Amino acid sequence: MNCLQDSNIDNAISVFRSERQFLDESQIRIPPRPNKRNNDDAPPATAKSVPEGRPKPQPANPGVQLYNVVLILVDILVFFAKATYNIVMSLVHLVAPPEADDISQDVVLITGAGHGMGKCLSLQYAAFGTTVVCVDINEKTNSETVAEIKQRGGKAFGYVCDVTSRTQIVELVEKIKQQVGVVTILVNNAGIMPTHPLLQQTEQEITKTFQINVMAHFWLIQTLLPDMIQKNRGHIVALSSVAGLVGFKNLVPYCGTKFAVRGIMEALAEEIRSDPRKPNIKFTSIYPYMVDTGLCKRPHTRFPELMKMVKPEDAAAAIIDAQRRGLVEASIPMYLLYLNTFMRNFPLKNGQLLGDFLDTGVNSDL
Repeated sequence: MNCLQDSNIDNAISVFRSERQFLDESQIRIPPRPNKRNNDDAPPATAKSVPEGRPKPQPANPGVQLYNVVLILVDILVFFAKATYNIVMSLVHLVAPPEADDISQDVVLITGAGHGMGKCLSLQYAAFGTTVVCVDINEKTNSETVAEIKQRGGKAFGYVCDVTSRTQIVELVEKIKQQVGVVTILVNNAGIMPTHPLLQQTEQEITKTFQINVMAHFWLIQTLLPDMIQKNRGHIVALSSVAGLVGFKNLVPYCGTKFAVRGIMEALAEEIRSDPRKPNIKFTSIYPYMVDTGLCKRPHTRFPELMKMVKPEDAAAAIIDAQRRGLVEASIPMYLLYLNTFMRNFPLKNGQLLGDFLDTGVNSDL
């Protein structure tokens, strides 16, 4: 229904604009008045005279000016109508989320599938009948994930790859296309999290953090997206973090990578939205709170019952649900995204006060 309403509105605007073009062509071009004065009688040119050969400016047509004003007013009304509709539908989806898609015919590639949240994602995707491509740099743990999926009757393929290497990723994707098929869901899950002050982080730590947490996203997206566009079916899921919404001490490089992931996804979605081919590609950014996978070695919080660590199984279930329902953004737990959006409307010091009150974060692991 939304698409139909937008189409009717856009058709009406097109009619207005075509009539505007007709008016511009037929009414603005007023023929010049015949010059009855002989050339000999013409006054000498002054500094303000129009140079010879350049057309004289014509007076504005009041009818065209009025029509332009009306057209702008119509555009403004259409904008507010669509904006209001989007707000209403967002509120409706809070109560009744969109219907979940069937993913049994999809091929999902999950990085970091050998352990933690990546392993849970692999097992749960397989339970929906999805063909799972498990990718990890650790061959042993990755093979264990594949074996467990097959023991449960699922379809899984395992590949060893260093996701920081663009060359390895290109070779990997070509191999997957030949042995499995075109990947239609990408879950960029692999990541590392050094937890100590910036001045105590080495160049190697910072570089590796950005290579795994950011650059791998670029290489995988660049390699997989063309086939998704050609197939006109695809979904890219990126694991950011609550540390991609709010800065935390002892996590400066990590926060930088997770803020970067948020920007990559938002910009890429806009780029695809403006693509004249209008490919059916969806994007979902996930902002988990601290997940109990071993990355957060020394977490702390003032309210452990309110801000307790998330189980990897629960996080995986929430991620798959957000992907199947086509959510653009989702935090785990969900209220953290809304809380962050709400607090952004207030002075920065108010957010800092809330952070001091909750006293949640990670201690240095040194």
